[in-house]
Amino acid sequence: MKKIIQNQILDEERALYALNNAKVTGCTFAGPADGESALKECKNVTVTNCGFSLRYPLWHANGFSVENCEMDEKTRAALWYCKKGEITESKLHGIKALRECKDIKILNCSVISPEFGWRCKDVNLDICAVESEYFMFESQNLTLNKVEFSGKYSFQYVKNMQITDCNLSTKDAFWHAENVTVKNSTLKGEYLGWYSKNLTLINCVICGTQPLCYCKNLTLINCRMQGCDLSFEYSEVNADVAGEILSVKNPLSGKIIADGYGEIIFEDSVKPCRAEVLTRPATVKANCG
Repeated sequence: MKKIIQNQILDEERALYALNNAKVTGCTFAGPADGESALKECKNVTVTNCGFSLRYPLWHANGFSVENCEMDEKTRAALWYCKKGEITESKLHGIKALRECKDIKILNCSVISPEFGWRCKDVNLDICAVESEYFMFESQNLTLNKVEFSGKYSFQYVKNMQITDCNLSTKDAFWHAENVTVKNSTLKGEYLGWYSKNLTLINCVICGTQPLCYCKNLTLINCRMQGCDLSFEYSEVNADVAGEILSVKNPLSGKIIADGYGEIIFEDSVKPCRAEVLTRPATVKANCG
């Protein structure tokens, strides 16, 4: 039978340290003692309807759930080194809220947290609103579904990620990312996907200057590109784009098909650029270097 800790105000350091097989409900982690690490090293713990305003509440937690809780801006670095956790209907509003965690599910949450999700593995975000910078840096095995995201430098150095039905407003997204597939989503922001490897975009809207440069094995299927000038420079690309591309510059190899182009630029280059640029139904072939 689970131990129940209910309706308490807890502000001492390590107030519930190493708690095991318990339910914490209706508690407030705040107060003049300004303690930290309240639930550090906990196992098999359920936390519901609680408010957090102290640092480092859940470190090294193993087998936990957080439901209908609020972690405010004073709740710095809330979840680090955690495993097998679920976070639902909650607010994660402190900096660096998730780091080096594994097997975490986040459902219907509000995340306002710079540097969220660094070096994590096996994380699933579903129906969430997120504001962050350097979001999910160097993380692996990620799925995002119905996520509304805003913030700079997202998904840099990530590996193995699936994104579906999301709206992403972000600068410098997917730099150096590997094995990423994005479906039915909108991607707004300049310098998308530079230096990525095995990036696939399906039924997406892409907005912003100089997207998708220096990519390896880049694939676009039935995408639209809005305001995308100087696209695909030095990329290995196979792209089928509905509508017009504002400009294409020095694509390295592969094939680009679109309904039209504002400009196709092949200039003297440090690399031999041999991609085909095709217009329905006319064909333009270029070769430089």
